[in-house]
Amino acid sequence: MTPTPPLWRQLQAAASVLAAVRAGESATPALARVDAELRPAAQSLAFQAMRQLGRAEALRKLLARRAPPPQADALLCTALALCWREDGPYTPFTLVDQAVEAAKRAPGMQAQSGFLNACLRRFLRERDALVAATDTDPVAQWNHPRWWIDRLRQDHPSQWQAILQANNVAAPMTLRVNVRKAQRDAVVARYRDAGIECAPAGAVGIVLAQARPVQALPGFAEGEISVQDAAAQLAAPLLLAGLQPVAGRRLRVLDACAAPGGKTAHLLELADADVTALELDPVRAARIGETLDRLQLRARVLTADAADVPGWWDGEPFDAVLLDAPCTASGIVRRHPDVRWLRRAGDVAQLAAQQDRLLHALWPLLRPGGHLLYCTCSVFRAEGEGRVQAFVAHNKAAQLRPSPGHLLPGRSGNGEPLRDNPASDHDGFFYALLARRPPDGQPLAPAA
Repeated sequence: MTPTPPLWRQLQAAASVLAAVRAGESATPALARVDAELRPAAQSLAFQAMRQLGRAEALRKLLARRAPPPQADALLCTALALCWREDGPYTPFTLVDQAVEAAKRAPGMQAQSGFLNACLRRFLRERDALVAATDTDPVAQWNHPRWWIDRLRQDHPSQWQAILQANNVAAPMTLRVNVRKAQRDAVVARYRDAGIECAPAGAVGIVLAQARPVQALPGFAEGEISVQDAAAQLAAPLLLAGLQPVAGRRLRVLDACAAPGGKTAHLLELADADVTALELDPVRAARIGETLDRLQLRARVLTADAADVPGWWDGEPFDAVLLDAPCTASGIVRRHPDVRWLRRAGDVAQLAAQQDRLLHALWPLLRPGGHLLYCTCSVFRAEGEGRVQAFVAHNKAAQLRPSPGHLLPGRSGNGEPLRDNPASDHDGFFYALLARRPPDGQPLAPAA
């Protein structure tokens, strides 16, 4: 058995991830640079630290008037984030001792080890008073940027606190069963027989009681299961419900912002359709192909800007368009706690403009009677309800059909749940299903 790396090395690696995020880099590439033997522990500690970063930064300001150099400050804040509460993964004394050891052994940081030792030893002595002094700071209390807290209070005045609390708890690992290869109840039974505690969720989902390496799960290599949040699993059935192909051909479906391919695959699992999947980033586009290959599914995958329609469209209208638009990702910070510290207040308006651009570009590609599903993994109304209301108000051909609306992270949502998908533990999401009216003004068929 490979020995567990010492805690000081784990802290060094976690602090390097936090330093990268503070410099504006996503945690994903920062973690990819960590040695493989350290990566799982580094991710666990770094994610825990980022879920408590507001409190840690407030404490550091009390302990030191001037911040130390970035790497030392990242290590200090990582240690404070992990030890300010006594229910952490290690005792506060152990964390302090190992954080100081990490500073002593880090190239270029030895000179800061005494400073870190003094700050952390003082924290241990004055813990209760220091924590109490930060309790009135909303950023310390909720561990989100102030602008984020203010926007949630405005958008969800009765639920903003529950959203913030949910964001600071790790999300469960949820699977989607490929109905072409297996039955969900049979997979649940097989997992339980194998000692994997799990429960059904929604129509084809399974929630694991404890996250596991996906490659080790029975049925993954065979394409029977995929990892996909319960909220994301609503997209394909919602888009396809009630759609009939034009006589003589299969359904034509567009997945406009498709990487890494989870929703593309779900569409193909549910329908015999000709699916076109678009992705602007060639590296991410390659991941769509990898996803489909494992599941033995086929789609037309193009590296293209979905809004640059003349650059990729063949001129044939689509029966259905899935627009999972680029957004702040404010609904998935349970899984990606770095997002809250990477985003800026101005990003919301910038992304809303991009969402409008995509909506207006893709709508003309939809045949009369077809469906366009607009969705974002955001809880901000400007990226959900606001975009759809503006679009429908200026487009008489668009009819808003029954849709979930804003789903909030955790076990509740303020939208209408689908009848066959009862509430479960899911990410924050927004869904709006739009149908295109026939040009002669005849009404669409009633919603199923």
